[in-house]
Amino acid sequence: MTMPHHALDITLARPLTPAELHRATRTVPLAANHDATHLLAVVPAKTPGKALNRLRHQTARLLPVDVITTHYPDPNGQILLNVDFPPATHADLQAAADSAGQPLRLFLELALHRALARHAAEEADRLDRAVQHLLAHTTAPHLLAALGRALTHAPGVAPC
Repeated sequence: MTMPHHALDITLARPLTPAELHRATRTVPLAANHDATHLLAVVPAKTPGKALNRLRHQTARLLPVDVITTHYPDPNGQILLNVDFPPATHADLQAAADSAGQPLRLFLELALHRALARHAAEEADRLDRAVQHLLAHTTAPHLLAALGRALTHAPGVAPC
C-alpha cells in the first residue's frame, strides 16, 4: 500500500532570500511563488493533519513559517490550518477556551467560523449597498448588461 501525499501551502512571515529558499529546498522539496512569500510542498503522510505536523517539524528551523494549510479542501469542504502561536498567545487562547468550557481546537475552530461568517455578511452588505447605489442612477437591464461586459472582459475569465 502506498502512502498518500498531501499538497500543503506555507505562508511565510516574510519573503525568503534566495539562500534561505535554496537551503530549505535541500531538506524539503518546495515550490515558491514569484516573491517567495508562499511555498507549496507535497508531503507523504497517512492523514492531512499528520502531513501538516510533519512539514511544520521539517521546516521549523529553516523557514519563517506563519501558517501551513492544506491546499485542497477535505470531503467536507474544510481546509486544515497549522498555526504555531507564541507561548503567551497560546496561554491567552487556552484561558479563553477554558473559560468557554471548550477544548482549544474547538474554541479556535468556532472563532474562525464566526469571523469568516461575519466577513461574508459584511461583504454581502457592502455589495448590496453598491448595487443599490448603482440602481439609483441606472436601470436594472443597463446594470446587468454592464456587469456582463465587465465579467467577459475581466482578466482570467474565459470568453463564452
